[in-house]
Amino acid sequence: MSFDTHKGLKMSSIRTYLTETEVDSLIKAANVTSYPARNRCLVLMMFRHGLRVSEACQMKCSSINLDARVMQVSRMKNGFSTIHPIKRDEAKVIRFWLVSRAKMKGADSDALFLSNQGRGISRKTVWMLLKDLGEKAKISIPTHPHMLRHACGYALANQGADTRLIQDYLGHISIGNTVKYTASNPARFARLWQ
Repeated sequence: MSFDTHKGLKMSSIRTYLTETEVDSLIKAANVTSYPARNRCLVLMMFRHGLRVSEACQMKCSSINLDARVMQVSRMKNGFSTIHPIKRDEAKVIRFWLVSRAKMKGADSDALFLSNQGRGISRKTVWMLLKDLGEKAKISIPTHPHMLRHACGYALANQGADTRLIQDYLGHISIGNTVKYTASNPARFARLWQ
């Protein structure tokens, strides 16, 4: 157990993921930021695709095919890169962001998420944004980007996805990194003893 503390709590007692309701609250909180279309799109895509902060920062416009509703997800840490589907509601959010993005400095860049300087958004900016959105959304724990990746894993487990499918979706090399999402889901025992 870690003895590092945050506001008097042991680090192991602080929840490291967001619930789907909290993710929705972050997306709503993005409406009152300087770049609402970008920030809504960023939070939604990080959650839906379990993107690490570096993966989100390096996302390219050319990785997205809205006509086919798919995107190339290039994983870091030697992870398994894959093609992910883009759901209809997400495609709408991406399209809205791309219209706003086209009017920004740096719009000729392939970086999907632009900063106000017209360059690809930085890790630091995403960290500060998630902290700010968490406060605006009145989430009871300090929020950071990796919580969206964990939220994705738990949401997929809650939908009934098996460990191997979640492993592939998140690009984990080792299934040991994935087991936590399904191991804590009591629904996986529902069909036992019938």
